[in-house]
Order: sequence, then structure tokens, then C-alpha cells
Amino acid sequence: MGLKDLLVHVDNDPACGTRVDVAVALAAAHGAHLTGLHVPEAPPLPGYVEIELPPSLREEVRHRQEELARQAEDRFHGRARRREVRGEWRLERGDIVGTMKLHARYADLTVVGQGIDLKEAPHDLAFLPEELALGVGRPALVVPRYGTFETVGERVLIAWNGSREATRAVHDALPLLTRATKVTVLSIDPEQDSGSRVPSADITLHLTRHDVRAEADSTVALDLAVGDVLLSRAADLGADLIVMGAYGHSRVREMVLGGATRHILQHMTVPVLMSH
Repeated sequence: MGLKDLLVHVDNDPACGTRVDVAVALAAAHGAHLTGLHVPEAPPLPGYVEIELPPSLREEVRHRQEELARQAEDRFHGRARRREVRGEWRLERGDIVGTMKLHARYADLTVVGQGIDLKEAPHDLAFLPEELALGVGRPALVVPRYGTFETVGERVLIAWNGSREATRAVHDALPLLTRATKVTVLSIDPEQDSGSRVPSADITLHLTRHDVRAEADSTVALDLAVGDVLLSRAADLGADLIVMGAYGHSRVREMVLGGATRHILQHMTVPVLMSH
């Protein structure tokens, strides 16, 4: 099954243009329908305080939100038109994370921005990538806040450890992998009880049966963090996409992620497709 229904989070953050460009390029390449979803920022004051504000001030806040929404819509449609992509605009009010999760359940892939250096943006955006990856059941493509990405998915690095999450990520990424010119399946610190078998060989063979140009690779982390090893190998290979499973251990007040997942979300240098 290919990518036919894509969703992208569109806001007024300076990094949003790059995120939309990535989503538009994917939609154009796959002949997919692209939905831009904008969730206006909630007023910073509690409702019981806001209601006490003068009507003129409340009206000013409302007009400002409407103007920001129009700017976001123009940004989305302008980029979609340039690539002749079928674009649909949605404006939904409410909790950003909850609204995005709801709409993401009806998309093949959701494109969001990296939740760092958000400055005045809503704090919830810091947790949006992991909430989508862990709580929706569909893959999320997280685009780094810094940099531009002319291609996404031509040279792919897969983080492979044989887990359920990694397996899910690989199969969610198949529509991209089958179009890639090179796919490297990397095992870091593989188990030593596999006998003479090459680590990641079985999943690589499985991918080749799907006409994916895949090759197996393995390395040891030594004293480095697994996330650093993964990013270093991505740079060595000139990868423009990393595919990995997202690992969540527990919830207290926020999501607590596996070390490699958290590291990648904080330090990513190329787009990352995550599944859980």
C-alpha cells in the first residue's frame, strides 16, 4: 500500500515552511492527497481570567488569531500549488496535541516539526512528535528544526534491533523504501548469539523481496550513545532519512522515552520516520 493520504501540521513558526515543503514533495512524488492542519494557539490566560478582559481586547485577540490562520493557510496553499499537489485545509480549535492525534489516525503519514527551541510557541509542541509516534498507531515523519531537505527518502538508514517497534517502522516505511536508491539496515551492538548469520540479514532479505535496494550493516557503539552512532553513520552515508522504532517506557507527567529515541528527537540532523 502506498502513501495516499498525508497530513502536515501547519503553524506560524519560522521553521514551518521547511516542514510543509517536505510534505508537499512527498505528496507530489506519491500522488497523494495532502491535508494541512492548523490549530490556533489557545489564549495564554485561563478562561475565567479571559472573560474578565474588556470586549475590545478579546476582539483584538480573535482578529490576531484569524490573521495568523490566514497566513498559515496561504503558506500551505502556495507551496502545494507550486507542486500541483491536491491540498485540503483544516482549521480546528482545541488542544494541539489531542487534535493532531485525532486527525493523524486517518492519514498514512503525519509530518511534524522537531519540538526544540520553540521560544514563544505553545509548550505542548515540544511533546507533539513523540505523542504522535507513540499514541496514534500511524507513523510520524519528524522534520528537523534547522536545515533544508531537498530530498527525503532517496538514501535511507534503518535503525534495526529486531524489536516489534523496529519491525513496525520498517513496514510503515515500505512506500518510501521501495523508491529509495539505497537503503542501509544498521544493527548497533547486535546480539552475539546469532551464530554465523550477519546481523540484520533476515530483514534485509525480506526487504529485497519487496524490491528494496537494501544492504545489511552492523557496528558497535563502544563508549558512544546509540543515538550518536546512528547520526554519525547517517552523515557518513549521506542519508536523507532515518527510519526507527519509537520506544516509550512509562508515563508520569510526560512521556518518558527510550534513550536512543529521545536523543534522536533532540539532535536529529535529517528527517526521521518513527513508528511504535
